[in-house]
Amino acid sequence: MTTTDAYATYIASLPRVLAGAAALFRDAEGRVLLVEPNYRAGWALPGGTIESDAGESPRTAARRESAEEIGLDVALGRLLAVDWSVGPDRPPIVAYVYDGGVLDAGQLASIRLQEEELISWKLVEPDELTTHLLGSLGLRTQEAHRVLESGESTTELENGRRPATA
Repeated sequence: MTTTDAYATYIASLPRVLAGAAALFRDAEGRVLLVEPNYRAGWALPGGTIESDAGESPRTAARRESAEEIGLDVALGRLLAVDWSVGPDRPPIVAYVYDGGVLDAGQLASIRLQEEELISWKLVEPDELTTHLLGSLGLRTQEAHRVLESGESTTELENGRRPATA
């Protein structure tokens, strides 16, 4: 076995982790933009899978997915949260949430949903996020919003919650 073959075998034996990225968009009143997928229950932030096999970065994925899903190609602000999320029937997910900024009335009016994946969109008050976003996604988004509002630095999360420190 060559060194190249041995390395390829080693890489193939490593655990797998999924990665996703999303944008937290708001309106002038501070409400958060959510989208309703047609492939699972609950609501979501605009975003999706990072195409890491193609060399895509989390930031690029969040912007691409937002453009595809809601028709808005907006430069993203800072990274708000990174979440290690473990769930049933899937590998762990590392989820990145970026500040999508405040959308004006014209941008909101120009939203065009990706019909293959989305049913609808709506604006939700921040204190209602965990009502619409299920499980760790709701907690993650709530924490990302808290970081955004407080001006704190990026937060590290595990299943949507800040981990206990030693």
